[in-house]
Amino acid sequence: MNKCIISVAITGQFPTKEQNPSVPITPAEIAKDVYECWQAGAAVAHLHMRDDNGKGTMSIDKFVETVELIRKTDCNIILNCTTSGDLNATDETRMIHLAKVKPEMASYDCGTMNWAHSTVFYNTPPFLEKLGKYMQAHNVKPEIEVFDTSFIYNAIHYIKTGVLKAPAHFQFCLGVPGGTAATVDSLVYLKNLLPEGSTWSAFGVSVHHLPILMATIAMGGHVRVGLEDNLYYAKHQLATSNAQFVKRAVRLIEEAQREVATPDEARQILGLNK
Repeated sequence: MNKCIISVAITGQFPTKEQNPSVPITPAEIAKDVYECWQAGAAVAHLHMRDDNGKGTMSIDKFVETVELIRKTDCNIILNCTTSGDLNATDETRMIHLAKVKPEMASYDCGTMNWAHSTVFYNTPPFLEKLGKYMQAHNVKPEIEVFDTSFIYNAIHYIKTGVLKAPAHFQFCLGVPGGTAATVDSLVYLKNLLPEGSTWSAFGVSVHHLPILMATIAMGGHVRVGLEDNLYYAKHQLATSNAQFVKRAVRLIEEAQREVATPDEARQILGLNK
């Protein structure tokens, strides 16, 4: 794979402006960042929403407002909406926005885990079955989030049972406490478990961001960057924007003699219908 898709995770559920003033919170701030990242070379924008107090929310109104702002521009970036933006959300509120805003992609967290040694990230089998079928009904491509090895085996089961369609797209989320460590050994191991024909992307959180970014580029995968995963651009240096991360990814991809995929090239690679 010479083409490399850059996904940008704009805000996530947890980062705050107190931690980094550049974290976008409002729909207008998120939409502005998406546009700037698209201009910088990102092909996919992974979207979380925040409520009026800056907390993660699955508010359908926030999704609608933000997506409408993005679509009013000339930006043709692929929108990838979260289905896990609030740990207290119900099964219904984790899915219902997909039918309303009709993103091309959405996250599919394929297992349950102890999250950051503080809580449980629930993704029960009944919910995953409902979500997979709901995504198929609304023509939304799942991005299968892999925080631990078992998530891949769960995904293989759901592909066999028709809950998910092949070829599938996997996102390796490395370095979250309670999940798989952000090491090159982990990355190679997970990649080798994927069903034939799958596409894959990876990121490492916090200090693991840059090593996993470079290893993924070298291994022919796609990459994810952004303030959701990493508040620092370098040691003791806060990132100034999401676009700053995208621009660095572009430079590294080109230095590795690969090519940055445009949104339409990413659609072809991922098998999306615009």
